[in-house]
Amino acid sequence: METIEYGMYTMCMIQEGNKILLQKRPGERGFPGFIAPGGKLEFPESLTEGAVREVREETGLIIKPEDLIYKGLDEYVDPQNNFRYMVFNYLACEFKGELLADPPEGDLIWVDVNEAANLPMQSWFKRRLPLFFKEGTFEISIVWDEEHQKTIEDKVRLLK
Repeated sequence: METIEYGMYTMCMIQEGNKILLQKRPGERGFPGFIAPGGKLEFPESLTEGAVREVREETGLIIKPEDLIYKGLDEYVDPQNNFRYMVFNYLACEFKGELLADPPEGDLIWVDVNEAANLPMQSWFKRRLPLFFKEGTFEISIVWDEEHQKTIEDKVRLLK
């Protein structure tokens, strides 16, 4: 039986009224453009502990795990390399603290939620962005053919 490798990440959209907090990531940090805070889970932390830690490290804001709203899963599967990349997405509307003066992942900017999609960002984040604000949860599943460099399956489901 072949070993399957898993990459587990969190992303947390922070909202205050009609504004959301985004990072403007420079190209040298990877994934250039605007994006929500998040990152790789550290073993053995839970999903919510990882989301809380990433928000604190990248923004300086403090979120309680019980204030997180689970919004959905975005996964990328590469069967040829036995790899599954999973991002667990959260929304936080309650937080405390001050934004970092010199954030490690890029400038932090409060953006009107209705204007955010007009900013430069990765296509996968632009696709996911409106799903944070829909009722229920979402599931995005992409199966990739590495040999032919193309998508085999691409599904978006909105769940109750």
